[in-house]
Amino acid sequence: QVQLVESGGGLVQAGGSLNLSCAASGTIFRANAMGWYRQAPGKQRDLVATISSGSTINYADSVKGRFTISRDNAKNTVYLQMNSLKPEDTGVYYCKVERYSPPRYAYWGQGTQVTVSS
Repeated sequence: QVQLVESGGGLVQAGGSLNLSCAASGTIFRANAMGWYRQAPGKQRDLVATISSGSTINYADSVKGRFTISRDNAKNTVYLQMNSLKPEDTGVYYCKVERYSPPRYAYWGQGTQVTVSS
């Protein structure tokens, strides 16, 4: 049984910073991709950032230059450092881990709330 445990969300003023982490527990083969997605109220869940096992990184245009994604393969953990936060960054942030080769899998975290006040 694999679980993704997220932490680091909270309430912050615009311009502030938060650091999210997502740790996978249980027996899990190395993920090909680890990433963060967010869902604002009434909107779809959108990609924020992903990082591959080879450290190829992809960011949504809206967070480039402000957010940094990283991973620790030994700890099966992915991080998201968020700086210069804006009210439009508000939402529930979900982590996702995927493996494309057998044993294939895709797991989502339970989500952590990030609220940025103006």
